[in-house]
Amino acid sequence: MSNSQTFSPDESLRLIRNMIDKTRRDVSDNSIYFLVWGWGAFLGCIGQFILKAVLHNPYHYLVWLITFVCAGISIVVGNRQRKKEKAQTYIGDSMSYVWSGLGITFFVISIIFFKIGWQFSFPFFTVLYGLGTFVSGKILQYKPLVIGGIISFVLAALCAWFVYDYQILCAAGALLVSYIIPGHMLRNRYKSERQIS
Repeated sequence: MSNSQTFSPDESLRLIRNMIDKTRRDVSDNSIYFLVWGWGAFLGCIGQFILKAVLHNPYHYLVWLITFVCAGISIVVGNRQRKKEKAQTYIGDSMSYVWSGLGITFFVISIIFFKIGWQFSFPFFTVLYGLGTFVSGKILQYKPLVIGGIISFVLAALCAWFVYDYQILCAAGALLVSYIIPGHMLRNRYKSERQIS
């Protein structure tokens, strides 16, 4: 095909649709990330709430060491997938940039709250959960991620009115609707697509 050849509007839309479908399949295949980080952070929230609010353990924050386990799993899975990867799409690259940027943002915000105190950290974390899933859902045109993102935005705004202990539960709720439920839906879709093909 010549470089000067142009696509008709229908061909352009078909090409974009094919790229989105391929990325959706890739994201369905990569639902492991939503599940690892969703369940890891969810368990961190629930564990911290129980340790802090119920058991009054002064070391309640140590449950967040689970993020190192999540990061390790993500690195191993990511390295394996890169070895298998044949081609990268623009949409796939966009998703990678979104989540890399959010990962850096979570890290930087954690450092800031470590310095200034954690009492209002969870509204910020919750809004970031929403941002990642909302943008991903819009890029992929996948409604469960968009809906989960919107609910996370609402929970972030609401949890600013609660004391720290209950902010943790709001964050857990946001993780459930924005990462865990859509992650399982993506995983189930990926399994059913593999059975069909």
